[in-house]
Amino acid sequence: MAYRISPALSPAVETPGGTADTPAPETPGRAGPGPAGGLVPRPGARRRTRVSRLRLAIGAGSEAGRLLWWTSCFTLRWVLDRALHPGRPDARRRLAALLRGYLLRMGPLYMKAGQILGTQSGILSSAAAGEFRSFFSELPPMPEAALRKTMDRGLPVPVAAAFESFDWQPVAVGSVAQVHRAVLNCGTDVAVKVVKSGVRQRLEASTRALKALLVVAHALCPPVRRYDLPGHFAELQPLLAGQCDMRQEAARQKEVARNFRDHPFLRIPGTFDELCTGDVLVMEYVDGVPGTDPSQAGHSRSSLARRLQDVFYSMVFFHGRFHVDPHPGNILFRPDGRIVLLDFGLVGTLSADDRWNLSAFYYACIRGQWEAATERFVRTFVANPDVLLPRHEEYAEGLAAILRRHFQAETSRWSTMAFFDDATRLLYGYGARASTRFSLLSLSLLTGEGFVTQTDPDINLYRNARRFTDLFSPYMSDDVRERFEREIGGLSPRSLAARHDAAGYLVAPTHLDRYGLPSAFPLVVAKASGARIHDLDGNEYIDLSCGYGPHILGYGHHGTVRAIQEAVARGAVNALGNPAELRLAELIAQAFGTGTKVILGNSGTEAVQMALRMARAYTGRQRVAKFEGHYHGFSDQSLVSSLFRYSGDARCPNPVANSAGMQRTLVEDTLVLQYGDPASLDRIAAHAKTLACVILEPMPVTTAAFDRSFLRQLRDVCARENVLVIYDEVITGFRVHYGGAQHLAGVSPDLTCLGKIIGGGLPCGAVAGRPDVIDIARTTGDPYVDIETRAFVGGTMSGNSVTAAAGAAVLTHLSTHPGIYSDLQHKTEWLAQNLTAHAADIGIPCKVTAAHSIFSITFDHATPRLIRDRLTGSNFKANLALSYYMRKQGVYVPELHTMMLSDAHTMEDLQQVSRAFARSIEEMNDDGFFTT
Repeated sequence: MAYRISPALSPAVETPGGTADTPAPETPGRAGPGPAGGLVPRPGARRRTRVSRLRLAIGAGSEAGRLLWWTSCFTLRWVLDRALHPGRPDARRRLAALLRGYLLRMGPLYMKAGQILGTQSGILSSAAAGEFRSFFSELPPMPEAALRKTMDRGLPVPVAAAFESFDWQPVAVGSVAQVHRAVLNCGTDVAVKVVKSGVRQRLEASTRALKALLVVAHALCPPVRRYDLPGHFAELQPLLAGQCDMRQEAARQKEVARNFRDHPFLRIPGTFDELCTGDVLVMEYVDGVPGTDPSQAGHSRSSLARRLQDVFYSMVFFHGRFHVDPHPGNILFRPDGRIVLLDFGLVGTLSADDRWNLSAFYYACIRGQWEAATERFVRTFVANPDVLLPRHEEYAEGLAAILRRHFQAETSRWSTMAFFDDATRLLYGYGARASTRFSLLSLSLLTGEGFVTQTDPDINLYRNARRFTDLFSPYMSDDVRERFEREIGGLSPRSLAARHDAAGYLVAPTHLDRYGLPSAFPLVVAKASGARIHDLDGNEYIDLSCGYGPHILGYGHHGTVRAIQEAVARGAVNALGNPAELRLAELIAQAFGTGTKVILGNSGTEAVQMALRMARAYTGRQRVAKFEGHYHGFSDQSLVSSLFRYSGDARCPNPVANSAGMQRTLVEDTLVLQYGDPASLDRIAAHAKTLACVILEPMPVTTAAFDRSFLRQLRDVCARENVLVIYDEVITGFRVHYGGAQHLAGVSPDLTCLGKIIGGGLPCGAVAGRPDVIDIARTTGDPYVDIETRAFVGGTMSGNSVTAAAGAAVLTHLSTHPGIYSDLQHKTEWLAQNLTAHAADIGIPCKVTAAHSIFSITFDHATPRLIRDRLTGSNFKANLALSYYMRKQGVYVPELHTMMLSDAHTMEDLQQVSRAFARSIEEMNDDGFFTT
């Protein structure tokens, strides 16, 4: 549905925590409170319900008869036309004209089919497809009297009270609604979308009639039965009916707008929620050229087509909320090349699991991994995969042949719909059926790609899809790899040779063989000092990794080196008490307040394992709750929903393993929460009787921010329910503040897990907290009581004198030089502002998240609220490339990882980093790393 719009003054702003499809409120007067606080029908409600059901049944029966009658009539007309005019050259166009009249007569549900056909010039002849293009903008409006009645009934206030002026002649008419131009009393131009009178009832009757006919066909026609059309349609029916509720459409529109906030070439009109009802949607009015006429857009058709395809793919792969109906009538083109997307009556949903599986399937295909691709296709798109098991090998061979044909042999003639059609036929041949979300995705891509090819008939869909997905691929593309093999290979040949040789005897998952997001060109460092590192080839770099956290004072700090040397000279004591151990524990305890006790360990992962065991022992409960995307080390419990893969609804996540070999029962028994979401507090209360503890990063490193209000509410709920709160401050502890982020937030947990900085660059971990909880690890002096009631968390190297001496030296220096923290914050802010400004200067989408010496750079137009969305839409290709472009400028940036500053970084260092970033992104922009 196309219309023209101009900027409004104050459309509604999406608020965090809102849901997309908010149910309509109950109609007043329909029900009242029952004796237990529930709703009971008012007198006469049951009779009205029976009457309503009878009317619906009559309407559905009438619609079914009407469908059969007019289908027979138009079929007869076609047969007679063929008999009277055999061999006419325009037969297809005449058939299209006849079908157009049939769909128009049958109503809104069938008009959608006409809009899809209007985009299919690649399948139909241009003349035939042209017959259906009137469905984009030339459909009949409702009578003005019906419009006035709908507006009077549908608006929360009278029309004159809401608008300074209202044009009663529509500027656009669609199958379900029509759009009018108006001016609010504040002078703001708006577009008003109004559901056409009778459409809701007509859609209800049509969907019921179709459902009944499909049930009959399923029962009477065995060949049709395998398609399970009634089941398919039952899943689609709520979506079709829901397009008449303008409140739900406004919610979907806001969600899509949030997903594309700050996008370089897509705009979604804002909504005015206070005026939106079930029948009326009020939104911004924006000028633009209708999508039916791209030649008048003032921008190259090839660029518009490429951008359209990018938008459709972004919705599918990144956001999981895609426009099911992206035909030209729902698109506007702006003279500057921007695209305006309209009409969110039909929006499909892909879950986090769907998107993971879809991406895994797609990348397996483009990498020629056919066995993996067939398995992932079934996992992603098949509604009843079990029926394939008896003939799995045969089916897999057939699907692999289809995949090879479409993804290798016929890419120049790529059609997503042709691939979907071949794959669906194969499924049906084995008694399986495609899922509803697969069907909706097929419909969306059929319409969208048809529109793209109409906009630019010469576009190579597959090549453009590969260009787009390469930007966001977790794999280094061939062109980037070849470039850096030459450039980085020439810069650091010894590092690369050392990595190659070490592959025969070493696996190093943190750096040389980094898990999940591999580093193609890892450094091997010969020495490090202050803020600089030197590789085996003698190259010097300003380091922005700080060893992933420990080196807050820089490498080789003189006080730390001296403490280590003296501790080694005194014998490097372990498994026996030593003064350095006592001093380090005392410093940690003092940092967290009177009464705090400490247990030392050997790493942050170990500290988390110790804390969880103590929590179970103290409470007598077994379950652990954690927050999605919060990383707590590599133990089984810690890796649940922590790294790259997430599952379930965003507000109620499912636990998912992020590594092979994780204990399945432990994963499934973990309660996964969403940081900052009040619903998580309710879930904790609901599961409190089984929960030992809740563990979280109070200041997640991926966002470099904390939610003080949420932390306080979490503390209160857990205290009330006797559930322990554990803060993981392995990274933030003594980095963002002396002690950690909890001092910034002003909210204390029961236990705090520490690591990194407290070891002075050597392996170390610790748990600090309430004395009664920590004492659960202290011996009672009775071995029988210990084994039955105490938690054992000891380690041979825990509290060894060398590590403890190094850690004590660092903490002593930090405590006596508190200005380090304010200096680090100043440096972080300065660098973030400069990097952001450089990106803005050349107009590339770039987000710099930074606070208290921690920062990250993401090439992404969106600002995701949730950690699960932070990797979604991120330009991996550019992020990977930035590391290597910066390396050529003498700056080491860890690939796809959080960066950190140290006290050793001078302002001169940061100025060099800023200049290196500016030069790097300019070169990257020239080399085509960013979407345009």
